[in-house]
Amino acid sequence: MAKHGVNAAAAAALVCLAAFGAAPGAAASPGGPSSPPGPTAAPRFTPGPCPKTSEPIEALDTARCGFLEVPENRSRPGGRTIKLAVARIAATAREPAAEPVVFMAGGPGSDTFDDIPFLVASGLNKDRELIVMAQRGNLHDLPNLACPEVDRFNARSVGLGYDAQQAKRLMLKAVTDCRARLVAQGIDLNAYNTTENAADFADLRTALHIPRWNVYGYSYGTNLALTYLRLHPEGIRAVAIDSVAPSQFVTLPWTWGSTAEGIRNIFAACAAQPACKDRYPDLPGLLTEQVRKLEAHPLTLDVTPPDGGKPVSTVLDGGALLNLIVAFTPRPKDLPAALDELGRGNPERFAQARAAGSVQKTGEFAHGLTNSIACAEWAPGHSETDVLEAGRKVYPQWPDTVLAQAPQLPFQYPVCGIWNVADRAEIQRVPTVSAVPALVVSGTFDVKTGASWAKGVARNLSRSTSVLIPGIGHWVVPQSPCAQRVLASFFARPTAAPDTSCVDALAPGPFTIIPK
Repeated sequence: MAKHGVNAAAAAALVCLAAFGAAPGAAASPGGPSSPPGPTAAPRFTPGPCPKTSEPIEALDTARCGFLEVPENRSRPGGRTIKLAVARIAATAREPAAEPVVFMAGGPGSDTFDDIPFLVASGLNKDRELIVMAQRGNLHDLPNLACPEVDRFNARSVGLGYDAQQAKRLMLKAVTDCRARLVAQGIDLNAYNTTENAADFADLRTALHIPRWNVYGYSYGTNLALTYLRLHPEGIRAVAIDSVAPSQFVTLPWTWGSTAEGIRNIFAACAAQPACKDRYPDLPGLLTEQVRKLEAHPLTLDVTPPDGGKPVSTVLDGGALLNLIVAFTPRPKDLPAALDELGRGNPERFAQARAAGSVQKTGEFAHGLTNSIACAEWAPGHSETDVLEAGRKVYPQWPDTVLAQAPQLPFQYPVCGIWNVADRAEIQRVPTVSAVPALVVSGTFDVKTGASWAKGVARNLSRSTSVLIPGIGHWVVPQSPCAQRVLASFFARPTAAPDTSCVDALAPGPFTIIPK
């Protein structure tokens, strides 16, 4: 998962739901490429060295690692197998609890191992073992569905209009080239879906001989956790989902409602603080004004990326502005100030955030997994017109050129026409009904997976507790010490009500106020 100069947990969430990149530093193959067709074998775990990550991860120094070998496509007996990277991180407690916690990352497609520092800092391995597995197709897996072609396009795209025809043409060329390369390797793109992902985790528990464990997932990982709970409930002691992407609701048009809800909550929090309200009296109007202005007259600037280097040509238009906000750049507490500066002719905060995209970690994000899931599970049953209408519903005064693209998933329908995977909407868009103890955590500032969607999920989980953390965006637990305490209390005694007393005193922090 790429991290771009915002606070730690918000940075970790930049590409979750992509909306909602074997790469340099990947682990060496424990036995060459994926196994050729033959008799179907039982899934097995083989110990091996921990992956070599692009940035050192201290927890991996003492972790027990290896690969889970599973069928690529379980509907094709005798087909080839794939290998998924696994790390077992010991509890820090001298007498840890018996049941570990297994983590399901966001994305889909982000580097799961890159999330380990946030999990450890949040105390996930304080009282019990933490198990991390890269979802099929991710970095450190064999095969890895990275698309360096798309990474190179993303780096170049900062100098193009977000929704420009040239950007569309270049992106579709990158997707076409990536798909052709993956298919030439014998990869079955239809096998990279949430149902197979869930079965991988069920096989992991069995292969590790773990009687029961706890599940924690965020963003797309909540979609996966709910699917796993529905299809493989055996052995699940408790499940915690953070920043919920409900499997029965997630579609491409759905993204607009989530984005609007999060932005609306940020602006409402500013309006509730006298200093912020006085300084920035009409943020909704200001945002609409700037989206319209930049879409009609995009700015082209030479901008030095935040981490330094040579200036890059950077285009800031209405679509880019909206998508920077969805990516938490700038952070919510700085958003009113950044919009005010933009309205007064100073686009520096947004321009620098856009320029940061010119520095890409090539080959670390599994765009192939993103496209296989988005095109099979989120796109079917709706059209580009539906995306546009969903955008018009929440932002009726915005230009259609901005509203035509699902936030953080530009040109996804043309991409899906190229990716060409089978429709799995009917299989995947199913609610999870369960009596397994559950914790549902949401943040009011989440502009990727709107907090209100958690209610529908919680209603179907008869033994669930819902927690709403004010002033926090996507992926709540790493950003909120209170949420960390609630999660620890829940895993300690999932059949009892978790201690949520710290939530009552929470309120959004102060916003950045700049002089007039």
